[in-house]
Amino acid sequence: MSNETPAANNETAPAPQRNRRKRWLAIAIGAFAIIGIAYGAYWAMALRYEQSTDDAYVSGNVVQITPQISGTVVSIGADDTQFVKAGQTLVKLDQSDASVALEQAEAQLARTVREVRNLFATTAQLQAAVAMRETDVTRAADDLTRRERLASSHAISNEELQHARDAFNSAKSALVAAQQELAANRARIDRTTIENHPDVRNAAANVRNAYLTYARTVLPAPVPGFVAKRAVQLGQRVSPGTPLMAIVPLDQVWVDANFKEPQLAAMRVGQPVTLTADLYGGKIEYHGKVAGFGAGTGSAFALLPAQNATGNWIKIVQRVPVRIALDPQELAAHPLQIGLSMDVAVDTHDRGGERLPQLAHTAPAYSTDVFGSEQKVSEERVKAIIAANEAGRTNVADRDNSPDALPARLARSELQKPGVAPREHPL
Repeated sequence: MSNETPAANNETAPAPQRNRRKRWLAIAIGAFAIIGIAYGAYWAMALRYEQSTDDAYVSGNVVQITPQISGTVVSIGADDTQFVKAGQTLVKLDQSDASVALEQAEAQLARTVREVRNLFATTAQLQAAVAMRETDVTRAADDLTRRERLASSHAISNEELQHARDAFNSAKSALVAAQQELAANRARIDRTTIENHPDVRNAAANVRNAYLTYARTVLPAPVPGFVAKRAVQLGQRVSPGTPLMAIVPLDQVWVDANFKEPQLAAMRVGQPVTLTADLYGGKIEYHGKVAGFGAGTGSAFALLPAQNATGNWIKIVQRVPVRIALDPQELAAHPLQIGLSMDVAVDTHDRGGERLPQLAHTAPAYSTDVFGSEQKVSEERVKAIIAANEAGRTNVADRDNSPDALPARLARSELQKPGVAPREHPL
């Protein structure tokens, strides 16, 4: 009896422990099952619609400042890390040669305007000469008619009659010569005014060109932003296209996120994006939208593209850049710089629309009006020079420069002569 009792105690003693182990095992299994079900539900409702990557970086415009003419640098108005406004002078070139060329062009324009004015005045003078020759022809014809009547009655000699005929022929020849000279002069000003005469327009174009060259000795900032990569130095001789410095407008940055191939199928333009920057940590979130997709993978546009047709080919999952536009207000509150790392998560719930839509912009995405004033100022200078050299006309007859008004001017001049009645000129 004493031998059986301990054996029975050994069999019944571990039962509570086994029950506890089973209970804790069931609790653990249930907890893992609940976690798995919860994660599965969360994945089904949210995670499977989210595509994320940490291969994302801030990108932006880098506006190169390059001269349009050759010259020597005499002034530098900004340095690296400084902020500049649109239109602020960055680099100034020596203006001596451009200033001389501009003065020569303006003087040539003034001289051309006066020469064209002389053409119009000469036309009026030739018009008067034609009228005078017509009077001579009329007088010679009358003289010849009288002498022919007298010659028939033998009142004058044949020699005097021949002199009258010669005078009439000479007067007609002089009239033809005057008419041809008038036609030649009118051909140079026909259907033109001083302002639109070809010679004046050509001289005005030279003034505009010289002024643009002069204005381009000053290089302004086309956009507001921070100066970067300044390479220009004082006294440096620069030529067109030489990179002098760059302007980076940090209020126009975006994010280029490089997603793997399997992640792109569900992405569409306009889907919401949540971003965090390593600069600020996970406490600061940015919100944006998918703006577009790259036309190819990064390797396709690399400096040395991969040769996949070689025998030692190894398959590598490719990545395609996806452009993400940021919220301007969030960007202003927490500025970013080009090249900073970002973590990106795209919500792909809304999958409507085409995967690669053909987005056409009706207006330019970027523009500047800093250089638009040069043409306007040059046009004003041309008009001022023309007006200044036209202002010397004091004769009333010179107010109308049209060749069609030449008879009217001639009539006015004849009215000013005492004892002369106006008449309509045949031309």
